[in-house]
Amino acid sequence: FISSGERKWLRMSGLVCLLPHGYEGQGPEHSSARLERFLQLCAEDNMQVANVTTPANYFHILRRQLKRDFRKPLILMTPKSLLRHKRAVSTLSEISGESSFHRLLWDDAQLLPNQAIKLTKDSKIRRVVLCSGKVYYDLYEEREKRGINDIYLLRVEQLYPFPAKALITELSRFRNAEMVWCQEEPKNMGAWSFIDPYLEWVLAHIDAKHQRVRYTG
Repeated sequence: FISSGERKWLRMSGLVCLLPHGYEGQGPEHSSARLERFLQLCAEDNMQVANVTTPANYFHILRRQLKRDFRKPLILMTPKSLLRHKRAVSTLSEISGESSFHRLLWDDAQLLPNQAIKLTKDSKIRRVVLCSGKVYYDLYEEREKRGINDIYLLRVEQLYPFPAKALITELSRFRNAEMVWCQEEPKNMGAWSFIDPYLEWVLAHIDAKHQRVRYTG
């Protein structure tokens, strides 16, 4: 019903599924919501699949469910470790006023003041690591430990409908950089198999130096 209810029975649904997801050492029932299986059911904008990393984006994606003039099911990955994570914070301005949901989120090292790492300019970035969900904070902390300033971390907050236009705009800044998709799951799980063709399409449109995305996980 979630994936085909609108197509078969002309019934829109605003159902929200909050599913535990993330390798946190709490056993298999907490490790994977089988993200890949939901993504395999996605077609014709039948539902939304997201893995958000900030309180502001979590607020806005839930608010969007009721504010829109139409209804679509929302499958939302919710790792428990982000509930109290010291970096998973948002300011009041990111929730109030004209703020809205962001399908992509930029690197905090470039946006936030007083960070341990100051990124080099866009033309000097040698690698862009795309990811989704809590693995971003693991990558951020590891980069900080190693003192690396030429690797950019870009979060894909909404996996479907895929934010292709937004990604073209962002990745156009890094045409010469190596592109990597990083996830916690093995290669045959998670978002990789779903997202790889989309990323190749984006790289072809920006005439990137590296036309293939490398998997790591």
